[in-house]
Amino acid sequence: LVTVPPVPTADHDLALLTAARAAGVRKIVKLSAIGSGERFEGATVGAWHLAAEEAIEADGFVWTMLRPPSFASNLLWYRAAIQAGEPIPDMTGDARQAVVDPRDVAAVAVDALTGDAHDGRRYDLTGPELLTFADQAAILERVLERPVRTTDAGPLDGLPAGMRTGIGWARAGGAAYVTDHVPRVLGRPAGTFERWARDHREAFTAAVS
Repeated sequence: LVTVPPVPTADHDLALLTAARAAGVRKIVKLSAIGSGERFEGATVGAWHLAAEEAIEADGFVWTMLRPPSFASNLLWYRAAIQAGEPIPDMTGDARQAVVDPRDVAAVAVDALTGDAHDGRRYDLTGPELLTFADQAAILERVLERPVRTTDAGPLDGLPAGMRTGIGWARAGGAAYVTDHVPRVLGRPAGTFERWARDHREAFTAAVS
């Protein structure tokens, strides 16, 4: 179950669950997010994910919840800026996260979907090291052999409330931890950000349409 609405809402997940029940689906593997359900400055982190998780449990599905932090692939949003030599916005400042390779998340999802060993489990699927956004830019700069500069994104006022809460929680250090969930499930180390960047070097150098 993967939904990425432009504005955070559980509506998409809940609609899919209705269709899943009607179709006789037995198992749901939900792509959630790290910290969902945590409280931060009077609000709930990942409230729309939490609502979907609770609905999945209440509806009697067999389930596995996958809760990754920031994806390594999020840097692809900034390909055009990087190619133009423009700075890319840093929303989390000095806060560190165990940035995860999305291929690891996908591999865990496959394992959960095709067997029963992970039924009823929540996994925080992290990478193996804590990195700031500036750390990621420095690694990417080394891989691309060209400058990758960052700039403070400033206030988050223009973002939807749910996104502000999640980013604020991460800024405050909420996501600054590493788990062994990826290696435990896959039987191998979690991939590093640098390995992901090297494997996707051409995506940053190819022409952006």
